Amino acid sequence: SSRDGYQVTFKITEGQQFSVGQVNTISEVDGVDTAEFERAARLRQGGVYNPSDVDNAIARMERLAAQKGLNFITVEPRIVRNEREGTLDVTLAITRGPRVIVERIDIEGNQTTLDRVVRSEFRTVEGDPFNPRAIRESAERIRALGFFNKADVDAREGSSPQQVIIDVDVEEKPTGSISFGGSYSTQNGFGAAFSFSERNFLGRGQAFSFRINTAADTQQYGLRFVEPGLFGRDLSLGFTLAYTETDNDNAVFDTTTGVFQPFLEFPVAEQARLQLRYSLDYGEITSVDAGVGGIVTAEAAEGERFDSSLGYTYIFDTERKGLDPNTRYRFEFGQDFAGLGGDTTFVKTSAKAIAQTMVWNEEVTLRATLEGGALNYTKGDSRVTDRFLLGPDVMRGFTTGGIGPREIGPGGIDDSLGGNFYAVARFEAEFPLGLPEEYGITGGLFYDIGSVWGLSDATKNKVGAGNTVVSTGFDARHVVGFSIFWKSAIGPLRLNFTEALQKSKWDEPQNFNLTISTQF
Repeated sequence: SSRDGYQVTFKITEGQQFSVGQVNTISEVDGVDTAEFERAARLRQGGVYNPSDVDNAIARMERLAAQKGLNFITVEPRIVRNEREGTLDVTLAITRGPRVIVERIDIEGNQTTLDRVVRSEFRTVEGDPFNPRAIRESAERIRALGFFNKADVDAREGSSPQQVIIDVDVEEKPTGSISFGGSYSTQNGFGAAFSFSERNFLGRGQAFSFRINTAADTQQYGLRFVEPGLFGRDLSLGFTLAYTETDNDNAVFDTTTGVFQPFLEFPVAEQARLQLRYSLDYGEITSVDAGVGGIVTAEAAEGERFDSSLGYTYIFDTERKGLDPNTRYRFEFGQDFAGLGGDTTFVKTSAKAIAQTMVWNEEVTLRATLEGGALNYTKGDSRVTDRFLLGPDVMRGFTTGGIGPREIGPGGIDDSLGGNFYAVARFEAEFPLGLPEEYGITGGLFYDIGSVWGLSDATKNKVGAGNTVVSTGFDARHVVGFSIFWKSAIGPLRLNFTEALQKSKWDEPQNFNLTISTQF
């Protein structure tokens, strides 16, 4: 010890590692098919023993019991250690638990959030058999909503020993945000963006957002609303409205696009959801100057076009369970099938995978993202309003449409065309810089690799006389950068400084990007 403090040393010793030995399921309740419950448990012999695997097996078995109407059923794990063999034999015993009923659920601390938003995360209601595991899972779902700094769920004896009262004590946190963003490039100058979002609109658990982007070559307007508890069930109904105008390549031509998209989303597994949607898309190319290439000129001559499609997206997200706040995995896969009326027939496929974890005493955040998309037309052809034109939010280090196929030619013709395919991988780390914590400044490093490519032969054949179409094949661009994160008085600020390690001579790099946001 010293005069003003003590040094404390924690010694951690790793114990012996065991593997799963024999796994058996028995029942002390008459009329139970143990084979059915054993299949539901999905706990197998071999492999390293992990208590969470046993816990998940018990949860699946108790969930099956509830589905079959077997009340007051609990599953008791009985572990036998085999020191010599280094295994643990697991017996899952189906037993009859105490006959305790949920008398009521009391919710406190929610000043804005309605009671029904919290209650919707319970699979148990007043009068149901009390199941401690189901209550713990409800607490996890409440925390995963992201509406509260804390959510404590406890049980106490009710008006009789056979009844319990569930107490829910929450502490609300800001769920809305206002974001101001800016960007700069030497070719297009400054751009600005504004967005508003609220994840718990009017305390109803609804999501509402709108955005305005007035960048140098793009104006975007968007509105989105989601009701997550339609008819009091875990069923989301929402819609998206979006309108975009682009002033492409110094106003040599303009594009106008719009979309109306209602959707329905529901769970298909504990951490997986499925979204079904209808999309009506509008596209038009206007104000084409004489100096525009043949491809865009021919596409503009087609006039207005409407695409009508049905689609789906499968979403797997570990955040919904909320068991490990430091690690998150998210996967999305979706397709849209156009041809339900409209002017075209095509299939649009997209996929995205994200992995994030916190390491080194939760001081460093590591994140990896992989995403891509593909367009395949069987009636009509893609236009610049349909193809993938990546912006710095997807591929850092370049302007919107700064990479990918282009039509170039004499007289300064340089049209960004977009591509029918794209793939991008992003890797980043956020870490402290050694500055005093009260400064609120941290740093980050990132590395992006990606490409936009692919035009149909019909599109290439529209090229103007004397012009050339370049960058149509897969050509990976590599970008590295450094970020500064600052929790300033006006909100979290992020500055990205980028350098393209590998690029095409026709690309349009962007070396600096700025984003400012604030929460309330």
